[in-house]
Amino acid sequence: MMQSTSAILCSQTKLLRYTRSIFTCIPCACSTNEPKNRSFQSHDRGFNYITNNKVCQFVKLRHHQIKFYSSDSLLKEHKESENTKSYLLSSDPVTYNELSRNFVVYENFVTEEEEESLMEEIQSFVKRLRYEYDHWDNAIHGYREVERRNWSEKNQPVLQRVRDVAFPKGVQQLAHVHVLDLDKAGYIKPHIDAVRFCGNIIAGMSLLSSSVMRLVHNQNKQRFSDILLQRRSLYIMKDAARFDYTHEVLGEKDSIFDGKVVPRDRRVSIIFRNEPDPNNSDNK
Repeated sequence: MMQSTSAILCSQTKLLRYTRSIFTCIPCACSTNEPKNRSFQSHDRGFNYITNNKVCQFVKLRHHQIKFYSSDSLLKEHKESENTKSYLLSSDPVTYNELSRNFVVYENFVTEEEEESLMEEIQSFVKRLRYEYDHWDNAIHGYREVERRNWSEKNQPVLQRVRDVAFPKGVQQLAHVHVLDLDKAGYIKPHIDAVRFCGNIIAGMSLLSSSVMRLVHNQNKQRFSDILLQRRSLYIMKDAARFDYTHEVLGEKDSIFDGKVVPRDRRVSIIFRNEPDPNNSDNK
């Protein structure tokens, strides 16, 4: 037996079970077209997959995630495809396709000068606040936050740029902007924003630090994606990504994307939301 963080996965594969542990690979023969039941044993549990295709490709199991490559063929290096997004890694093609439509990241959305100006204003009203470690709904650890409606004339154009990009014309937006300041050791736990507080679109600028956001399907925990939020980027999460997946920001120890550590520091996000749908049953 050979212990490895890479496992052989054949095309047309059906995953039956997923584990976050490092796998011990039991080599399998792919010399025939007969269906095979191949096992990967882990330290605590395993999963099986079944294939009837003898052509094998490698799927890397890096830091407890299965990396799928999505394009016209089922498994293909995603960076080779014009239709794939380098900031998005998914557990399976269905999840990838759904989130690629409903979660968009614009890198370098703000300049260094704009980030500095925004942080100068933000620091003026958060500096007296302490970082907290008990959130009212147990969703955030190591944070301070504030709702802000009035911003300086200098920073207004940046905020308006977010609104113009993130929200279609005619969509009613919340007047107050949410500023969430995470300590270097802070993190956001898996959650879905309550529909009584906001609608189908959430947009956020990431300042001071890059981070990794993880989305996990609320009904099927084996479906998930990791999303790289670079410093000074803007993300827009809507519809299925907003309602059907929990989202979290990984802490310093788990901040890894595509096998590479994403260094975490203090992270400030400026978050925009639209008005909740009055027809939602939770709002009646």
